[in-house]
Amino acid sequence: MFDLERWQEIFDTIRKNKLRTFLTGLSVASGIFILVILLGFGQGMRNGIEHEFKEDASTSIWVWPGVTSKEYKGLNPGRRIQLVNENYNNADAMFKSDIEYGSSRIFVRGITVNYGKEALIYGVQGVAADFQFIENASMLEGRFINYQDEISAGKVAIIGNKIKKDVFHEVDTPIGEFIDISGIPFKVIGVFKEMEEREEERIYIPITTAQKAFNGGNRVNNMSFTLPPVDNFDQAVAQAINFKNGLKEYLQQVHTIDPEDSSALEVWSAMEEAKRYYGLTNNIKLFFWFVGICTIIAGVVGVSNIMMIVVKERTREIGIRKALGAKPWSIIGMILHEAIFVTAISGFGGLIFSMALLELVGPNIEVDYVLNPSVNFNVAFSTVLVLIVAGTLAGFVPAYRAAKVKVIESLRDE
Repeated sequence: MFDLERWQEIFDTIRKNKLRTFLTGLSVASGIFILVILLGFGQGMRNGIEHEFKEDASTSIWVWPGVTSKEYKGLNPGRRIQLVNENYNNADAMFKSDIEYGSSRIFVRGITVNYGKEALIYGVQGVAADFQFIENASMLEGRFINYQDEISAGKVAIIGNKIKKDVFHEVDTPIGEFIDISGIPFKVIGVFKEMEEREEERIYIPITTAQKAFNGGNRVNNMSFTLPPVDNFDQAVAQAINFKNGLKEYLQQVHTIDPEDSSALEVWSAMEEAKRYYGLTNNIKLFFWFVGICTIIAGVVGVSNIMMIVVKERTREIGIRKALGAKPWSIIGMILHEAIFVTAISGFGGLIFSMALLELVGPNIEVDYVLNPSVNFNVAFSTVLVLIVAGTLAGFVPAYRAAKVKVIESLRDE
């Protein structure tokens, strides 16, 4: 049953010790508040990292050539490595069973791009049909490059959605329109959309067309692949490492590169980077838990201290209660009620305020690698329950001491 007199006593005690009670409650509330905000920030970092990796396929592997920094087999350092079609074709054949999608790419430079009388400053890249899936580009209109376009070296182009909005705003659709690339007309057959608008400032043409029409020869600037999905994250990481090592070893042999030369060839794996970042966020989250728990412990110690003060100030009252026949457990219950009250009110106050702040501010935060900070309510609520239990235990020691107070000594207390 609800004991009105008991709760009235609690309120009277809190009123008498209002400053100490307020500071203790503030300490407990701030502990929960700091913990929830830190956990929300940690989850926001994880969300931001996941968002960054979603820009490209999560299992993508990218290869960029560089410049050798070590002498190897009689060859001097300082050689610039040039990838060619044969490198991509051989890698595709060697690792065919391990590859889901693949594409080589060439950046077309030294050209002019025009639409009617308007000069365009967007980059032109030659890619293969599978590049759409490697880049996670979604088609808004028309289609992407296909294998027939590659075989026939078709004069077709796919533009980003930003280019459509900036250049083709006077027509209903850019599909069927022509853009001029260094005097060669290319028909626009598709409009793609990326997660980042800056990625939409590109014009894609078939890689065979780029090489033949713009003196690319058999050269490519980089190669990219995606690996088939597997059952879990650890398997995906292991698969990516095996493929990366095999591909790197092949390219090092073909281009006579020292295996220890890190600047001659870069093979980047999205899964390895994801593992590294997720490991970092997990460590940060552990640190946040440590800081938050230390703050909560400080609040719990404050609850214990204020209960000891309460017991000292009510020593005479406790003695009178015992003289009138109060049992030890009723004395303990009286003190624990106050400890639980302070802890619960402060804990839930800190929880509600922090969750409300994350709900209001979180979706509006736009910082690199931090996206929509949030925290699982069940985790936060469970933390408050643990806090209440800890506050109860913290109040038990002074409550037990109160129960042990001798009647004669307590009645002499001034």
